[in-house]
Amino acid sequence: MPSSSQDRTPSWLRQIAPLAAAVLLLLGIDQAARLWAEHRALGGIRSEAEATASQRVAVLQSEIEKQRTLPFVLAQDPDVQHALTTPTPELLDALNQKLASLSTGTRAAVIYLLNVEGLTIAASNHDTDISFVGNNYAFRPYYRVAMDQGHAEHFAYGTISHRQGLYLSRRIESGSQPIGVIVVKVEFDAIETQWHRFAQPIFVTDDRGIVLVTSEPSWRFKATAPLSPQQQVDIRASLQFGEAPLDPLPLTPEDDPQRVMRTVPGRPPIEYIAAAAPVPGTPWTLHLLAPTRATLTIATTAARSLAVLAGVVGFGTVAIWWTRRRNLQRQRAQAETTRRDLEQRVHDRTTELQQANGRLQAEMDERRRAEEELNELQDDLVQANKLAILGQIAASVAHEINQPVAAIRTFADNGAALLDRNDVPQVRGNLAIIAALTDRIGTITGELRAFARKSPAAIGPVSLRGAVDGALLLVGHRLRQQAIRLELALGSTHVTVAADPVRLEQVFVNLLQNAIEALDGRPAPHIRIAAIATDGEVHVTISDNGPGLPERVLQSLFVPFTSTKPTGLGLGLVISKDILTEFGGSFSAHNGTDGGAVLSLTLPRLS
Repeated sequence: MPSSSQDRTPSWLRQIAPLAAAVLLLLGIDQAARLWAEHRALGGIRSEAEATASQRVAVLQSEIEKQRTLPFVLAQDPDVQHALTTPTPELLDALNQKLASLSTGTRAAVIYLLNVEGLTIAASNHDTDISFVGNNYAFRPYYRVAMDQGHAEHFAYGTISHRQGLYLSRRIESGSQPIGVIVVKVEFDAIETQWHRFAQPIFVTDDRGIVLVTSEPSWRFKATAPLSPQQQVDIRASLQFGEAPLDPLPLTPEDDPQRVMRTVPGRPPIEYIAAAAPVPGTPWTLHLLAPTRATLTIATTAARSLAVLAGVVGFGTVAIWWTRRRNLQRQRAQAETTRRDLEQRVHDRTTELQQANGRLQAEMDERRRAEEELNELQDDLVQANKLAILGQIAASVAHEINQPVAAIRTFADNGAALLDRNDVPQVRGNLAIIAALTDRIGTITGELRAFARKSPAAIGPVSLRGAVDGALLLVGHRLRQQAIRLELALGSTHVTVAADPVRLEQVFVNLLQNAIEALDGRPAPHIRIAAIATDGEVHVTISDNGPGLPERVLQSLFVPFTSTKPTGLGLGLVISKDILTEFGGSFSAHNGTDGGAVLSLTLPRLS
């Protein structure tokens, strides 16, 4: 009989065919595991990069907002106005010292005063080698725009200091006539130094794509896209960035728009995931580049090792079963060989997995350090929220102080007249009133200093009534200004809760600020603060008769960056909830049955 086709197949080919099929299948499994792991790792990198970029934006914005109030306050300072109208050497010397002290206290790089011709007449750096006094900055946009529009913001390279920064300026007026411009220069060295410690390159660009602030010093004043020759000529002529060449950044986009390659001379290109977020209140965009190499290597190595190991074990089991079916005697001999081979492979793969596990453990340690840094950033956000609130109520507090100051002047003038008439008892009465008014000013400024101070939370017994009174001292003028009726139903004045006094006061200021803004333009505005004390807790509600909270806002009220205000960050309620949670309390919100928002706080009671 003729032999079958299987008989005509060489024996070596029949033996090697199953092995070849297994190898091909293992290669397919390995490739699939690599692609799956790479996809998941890139998704995680992308999500983490976007979240980190949002956090960096919040810190950068808080630094800018903190400095924006300074030109506004200085433009109304009597010493500044007197220096412009009567620039005597004594006044200018005193103003130089005052600006130097403010620059140190606020961490502003330079504060300087320009007269109506753009000439610097006083500066915080008056006694340094790079003093701005005597220099004319009428050619700078921050001077021209401020004179025309009242205020300006301009990022540029310093012609004297040779340091880049953001210039914040505001026009100063006497009556209705402009008499000068106050300028505050903000430098971002501290932020750049902090960014430089991170593994991800971070940089900020303007609306033309030119890098302004960066963790990579060599990238400063480079562009994300090539600039036209005319653009380069115009920028250099304006001296905004000095003699910077304005070259393109060494970044090349890939097929995925969020993946870029960085060219490094003498080294292989580095791949990043790019995340971008706008900086609110500015035409700037913050960019963060998250490196992918280490994470991809660890993820793909672990996935491929597990997949190949599973494939090898599976195919080994099938091989053993198939071999036993063919020949029991040969199977016994081959089983021993296969077993030793499998043990070696398992040992090798286990070694690889242990190495991968070590790398994963290192990454976990890195993530733990990142979480610690995040906690520090959260503390900075709490402080930034307090400073933002102080900026919002600065005008109100100034009004609160101006009233007793004016009264002190009146009583002092009356006292002089009474002394001329030798009316000593009446003079003593005037002096007593003046002392009481100065105590009131001291109370207001002391509350501001305590509120603005940055300190770690120290939880202890805090008077609930004292915290409410402190918050009302800061926002009381706004209540009176908007004719808002305030109703207090706090019960016993001796109730104490477990909290930090400054942070608890910050919570009440946040919530009262929101209620005041919600009542703007409402008829018969009304706010009610009520407290009910139980054995172990104190329940506080703050309600108003405003329009209430929209349903979409209620559903995501404690999600960062959710806000009903066009210019709000959406962090006030989030920070307030985190503070109450830190105290062991809770926070919720809903709309009342008669309309208006109702915010409910629960705090641990101590007495």
